[in-house]
Amino acid sequence: MLEIPEAIVISRQLDQTVKGKRIKEVVTAASPHKFAWYFGEPSEYDALLCGRTIEAAFSYGGRIEMPVEDAVLQFGDGVNLRYYEADEKHPAKHQLFVAFDDGSALAATVAMYGMLMAYPPHAMDDDFYYKAAKEAVSPLSDGFDYPYFQTLFDEKGLKMSAKAFLATEQRIPGLGNGVLQDILLNANIHPKKKMRTLSEEQRRELFDSVTSTLAEMTGAGGRDTERDLFGNLGGYQTKLGKNNKLLICPNCGGGVKKESYMGGSIYFCEQCQEK
Repeated sequence: MLEIPEAIVISRQLDQTVKGKRIKEVVTAASPHKFAWYFGEPSEYDALLCGRTIEAAFSYGGRIEMPVEDAVLQFGDGVNLRYYEADEKHPAKHQLFVAFDDGSALAATVAMYGMLMAYPPHAMDDDFYYKAAKEAVSPLSDGFDYPYFQTLFDEKGLKMSAKAFLATEQRIPGLGNGVLQDILLNANIHPKKKMRTLSEEQRRELFDSVTSTLAEMTGAGGRDTERDLFGNLGGYQTKLGKNNKLLICPNCGGGVKKESYMGGSIYFCEQCQEK
């Protein structure tokens, strides 16, 4: 999934790899997917983008955006992006395929669900989620300090569990269920713990964990559960998640429990993260 670390890593790779390339052809929905979300009619993407040049690539929240002269390409959520050199074999299945005039290509596929959008500039300006992601303070920026973090503890948020507080309502766009697991483990906070029960010390520990864990994940090239633009797994070894097959806490050696919660799986150490 494209969460903050992977969005940053892949956008940097795109900026170094495809910036300046001219689009020769765009193919959409070659492999139909019920939960591949496009902007408008995907059949119009080729006319919108063909002949135009990638100007840059950057990220905000869990989204990747690429200005393409007088248009925009944007990817988010569960999109997997791969770059192929001219002499590499292209994948047979994809939800969006961008061929460049030098023979290289960019393929986007969707696993569970994902956004693959192309649109004229400012077409998304009134979209709530787009605006929230654009305007939010990144947890990896200087502006995301503890006083700012405290402003997120509104009346509604205090009634939520730790997972809901961090990963819903666009409080911290791009912080999802994937990165959430290690953040809460490092803060010694149970995913189901109600935010109103946190002490001032626990709030501070949670803030420190959000910023330090995301920085570590990003600095290592993303998580070892996700792949970058070239198909390589990230260098950050996730503590809690599908790669922890033995369900042993790396911090204390205790048992890790997996449960279904809020439409996804949560992992927690029964010793480090008391509810």
